[in-house]
Amino acid sequence: MASQYAHLSLEAYEGIIQIQLSDRHILDELAIRELGQEFDSVLQDHTSLHLLIDFSNVEHLSSSALGLLITLNSRMADRGGTMMLAHVADSIQEVFRITRLDRVLACHEDLGSARAAVLGE
Repeated sequence: MASQYAHLSLEAYEGIIQIQLSDRHILDELAIRELGQEFDSVLQDHTSLHLLIDFSNVEHLSSSALGLLITLNSRMADRGGTMMLAHVADSIQEVFRITRLDRVLACHEDLGSARAAVLGE
């Protein structure tokens, strides 16, 4: 599906917003701010309660990007929904473990298992 966004592409179906991040390195403050604005736009345009983020392209994240993920997770919870991450690189999962974000952010091996968790399968 063609996307109007620079840092992500999305599909919306069955009450799920599925987003694939485009950038390999989410480190630059300007890019993170733009990504945050793109997520804001997505959440305004879609009323879906579930957000599934595909990290298959992402190799590195900055602490600001982690903050963005925490904010997104909170916004989804405030809507009564959930946020799931899929295809998260081992190095990023290690950062989640060290910062204890693994207790807050739900990571899944692939999109199928993340989708199944969202749908309660």
